[in-house]
Amino acid sequence: MTTVRVPSARLLIATGCAHCATAIEGLTRLVKTGLIDRLEIINLLVATGKAPKMDRRVLPQIEIGPFRFEGALSPGELAEWAKAAASGGGWPAYLGYLLDQRRFNEAKALIETHPERLAGLLGLLAEPDTPMATRIGIGALMEDLAGQALARAAIPTLETLTLSAQPQTRADACHYLGLTGDPGVIPSVRRLLDDDDDEVSEIAAETLALLGDNRPGDHRD
Repeated sequence: MTTVRVPSARLLIATGCAHCATAIEGLTRLVKTGLIDRLEIINLLVATGKAPKMDRRVLPQIEIGPFRFEGALSPGELAEWAKAAASGGGWPAYLGYLLDQRRFNEAKALIETHPERLAGLLGLLAEPDTPMATRIGIGALMEDLAGQALARAAIPTLETLTLSAQPQTRADACHYLGLTGDPGVIPSVRRLLDDDDDEVSEIAAETLALLGDNRPGDHRD
């Protein structure tokens, strides 16, 4: 049974911030509806006595439970993140958000601290509506983790993704299996040599070469 714990929120604003009023209104509504239990609002200009050094374009900064956001969010997005924080879920979507926002180092640090979250992030590859920016970010992350134990721990998830009905998902999963450097993935990769999609079969051949398996296969020329 999923435990629901109403999260708290914190909002960092500054005088003159274009989107801060909308954030205040949206988060205040969540307090009234019970999706967050309390809201702390800090005006950085007043708190520090001087203009904040941070780029005004990243204001407001919103924290809902464990999630931190930079810039404006719609009322619907605020509500969904509050629900995710309450359920203890939402990590694949949040990691995807960080990658979309080019906050790569934060996403990587969260996965290194909680390795089990990588499988959920990789699962986004199987969802047709996953933004291209997220897919590119996942690729950059896997490249960065190449050969590491964290990448090898994702092998079961990647092998499952090679069975996806979507060619792009199969291709990506195959490539990332190669990045693990584990020869144990060779049977899963070789199965893709005769994939119906030419790109998938080509990536399978490239991946096998990367893994040092140069045996002839049944793939098409």
